Amino acid sequence: MADTRFHVAGIGNAIVDVLVHADDALLGQLDLTKGVMTLIDSATADSIYEQLPPGIECSGGSAANTIVGIASLGGKAAYIGKVKNDQLGQVFRHDIRNAGITFDTAPAEDGLSTARCFVLVTPDAQRTMLTYLGACVELTPDDVDEAVITAAAVTYLEGYLYDPPAAKRAFLAASSVAHGAGRMVALSLSDPFCVDRHRAAFTDLVANHVDILFANEAELCSLYQTDDFDTAIRASRGHCRIAAITRGAKGSVVVSTDDVTVVGADIVNQVIDTTGAGDLYAAGFLYGFTQGRDLATCALLGGVAAGEVISHFGARPEIPLAHLASEKLGLPSL
Repeated sequence: MADTRFHVAGIGNAIVDVLVHADDALLGQLDLTKGVMTLIDSATADSIYEQLPPGIECSGGSAANTIVGIASLGGKAAYIGKVKNDQLGQVFRHDIRNAGITFDTAPAEDGLSTARCFVLVTPDAQRTMLTYLGACVELTPDDVDEAVITAAAVTYLEGYLYDPPAAKRAFLAASSVAHGAGRMVALSLSDPFCVDRHRAAFTDLVANHVDILFANEAELCSLYQTDDFDTAIRASRGHCRIAAITRGAKGSVVVSTDDVTVVGADIVNQVIDTTGAGDLYAAGFLYGFTQGRDLATCALLGGVAAGEVISHFGARPEIPLAHLASEKLGLPSL
């Protein structure tokens, strides 16, 4: 894949995260279900913000986290996502460009404000998210830079993007451009409730438009409407070229048309915050894949990247992943 300008181009919801420590009592007070993402409107976002303890504000968004992880591994990456030309939009643009990522999507001058996501992290390291999509819903096919997509070995799409109708059309347009250029498309299912909302559409996408599927165990079982993981694995085999399924402390399972590969989780001293674990797993996997690594090594790289991000608060790596992966996996060429 040396003839590509980018290893991966990500398309997703450009969001500024507000991360706070919370307890179960606060989740109950806000009537939230632990461990899931809930979409909220502007008024609810303002109300929730007033009830939260002090936190950390930083650029986020699922696909953006993945793209930052790829850059941290030494990859060449681009990102497409919509922000408004406001304070949070400027923060997002500065952060992602500062990570070495190409981000040229024109900001909105009018309309909804830049999106934000409240991430409530409980003492058990689980994260519960409330997302105000804001300007994200205004992403359209016109924002899909065909030159970027055709120059990327893999276009990576986040399942959350499938909620807003205009963004959904952008999603499909990007897939068409990528395959038309002989490139590959990867999809993250993002959240089991997201899968519940779009199961029929996701099933069609995986079968007809996606080459590499990322999901956790709950998302995969939701997609195939089963409580049995082995049944879900069997259903995924042959549904797309590759399915990489994360299982938390159990590691991950990679399913291809030829084989099933099981890889253990990277060992970390303490799990502080699981926010971004799946995003960074995808980063490591995709970076390895675009470097021509075998699927087991791709999964190991995903585990190293995920292990780093769950060892601290926040969804972006604090240690350069290229150094960490080289040290842990003995791959000096990374």
